[in-house]
Amino acid sequence: MRHVVGLYPLLPNRMSVDRDEHGELVYTYTPMSDANPKLKSDQSIKLRREDVLHIPGLGFDGLVGYSPIAMARNAVGMTFAYEEYGAAFFANGARPSGVLKHPGVLKAPSKLRESWHAVYGGTMNTGRIAVLEEGVKYQQIAIPPEKAQFLVTRKFQIDEIARLYRVPPHMIGDLEKSSFNNIEQQSLEFVKYTLNPWMVRWEQSLQKALLTDKERKEFFIRFKVDGLLRGDYKSRMEGYAIGRQNGWLSANDIRSLEDLNPIEGDEGGDLYLINGSMTKLKDAELFANNWKEGNDGET
Repeated sequence: MRHVVGLYPLLPNRMSVDRDEHGELVYTYTPMSDANPKLKSDQSIKLRREDVLHIPGLGFDGLVGYSPIAMARNAVGMTFAYEEYGAAFFANGARPSGVLKHPGVLKAPSKLRESWHAVYGGTMNTGRIAVLEEGVKYQQIAIPPEKAQFLVTRKFQIDEIARLYRVPPHMIGDLEKSSFNNIEQQSLEFVKYTLNPWMVRWEQSLQKALLTDKERKEFFIRFKVDGLLRGDYKSRMEGYAIGRQNGWLSANDIRSLEDLNPIEGDEGGDLYLINGSMTKLKDAELFANNWKEGNDGET
């Protein structure tokens, strides 16, 4: 029986996955030449299924996962285009491009264009007053940013990329529609709908690949997300009070969850108490009979 002694990361862009004639998974890894000088250039290494911890992501064949960025390359490309447009626009002094119209025929139009750009182009020349001679007119041809909804579209693209990874807006700094109440709910949904599917994949894959049959009966792998699910102080205290009154939390259990030192056992730190006004249904008749006998004796 083999035991896992270590895990080593492999570059996904240098790994290929396929099936052999028996339907078994075969991994072919091509390491970089500087990773191991003893290997020849482009020399591949065959790995068996039990030698690789493979956790596939989004995909269609169950073998190779696809990158969300590659699948949404148009949205990402538009974001870069808007970044370049904004940089070029403000580098030009926040002025849209245009044309100079001359009533006659110019012998050297390039000189006029270069002289115009040298005098009025760039951020250093912002605010200069243009003087047009010989009937020259300036006509704007580019769409101004306010008409192109530059800021609105740029913000939408940021939200679009965040949606690829199911990240709520407040986690990328967008607090426009966030409030104290819905931020907590969005954070809980982030753990439930974004992190939990991946944690389940990791837990099941680690359980299958790293543990033997005997170890699976004794141990299990689980991610603890209690820190991400912690509510505010008032909500935690109300929850602890319910658990304490119903007998399934002791004082030391609560102090452990709050990272506090335990109370000594002889001081009642490990006691599980219940509310005195609550009793078992089968004991209710016993208490009623005792109360009746006591009252009869007094009379």
